[in-house]
Amino acid sequence: MSSKRSALPPPLWVAVVQALSRAFGVFAAGLILLSVGVICQMVFVRAVLGQSSIWQTEFVTFSLVAATFIGAPYILLTRGHVAVDVLPLMLSTPGRRRLYLVGHVIALVFCGFFLYAAVPWWHEAFTLNQTTPSIWRARLWIPYLSVPVGLALLCLQLLAEIYMVAAQLTDPYGLSPEAKL
Repeated sequence: MSSKRSALPPPLWVAVVQALSRAFGVFAAGLILLSVGVICQMVFVRAVLGQSSIWQTEFVTFSLVAATFIGAPYILLTRGHVAVDVLPLMLSTPGRRRLYLVGHVIALVFCGFFLYAAVPWWHEAFTLNQTTPSIWRARLWIPYLSVPVGLALLCLQLLAEIYMVAAQLTDPYGLSPEAKL
């Protein structure tokens, strides 16, 4: 997590976005655990009972994709992604702040475009009541919904991160001003 530069709590909207990111992170972890259970059930059904699996592979695939998109805001919030901080460590705090803001604005623009493309994709699956071609015939709008929802929250989390660093409420990259290479 980023180090705090002041004892002030974040604004309410930032706290709400952070709480949603944490809740979605828990939900994403639950989807992964559920997927593991479904895989175990599928192995039992196929290997022990000698029956075919109908819904398990699609369920696990959709759940893992959903966990990826739904969990992305939590990963950003906790700085759980892979990061190389050599350049930020070489810069002064104002330089770090500028680099952080430029990088996060670029990420926000990319995610915004991705969200812009994902909403019609989900809406088409919803309005046309599209289903998978398998026997299970899962309604595609349900797993597809995780993409725009996850991206929307990721955009909000990026905005919160940008605000907190621009307002100097947190240090860029979570690096204290004393941190040097």
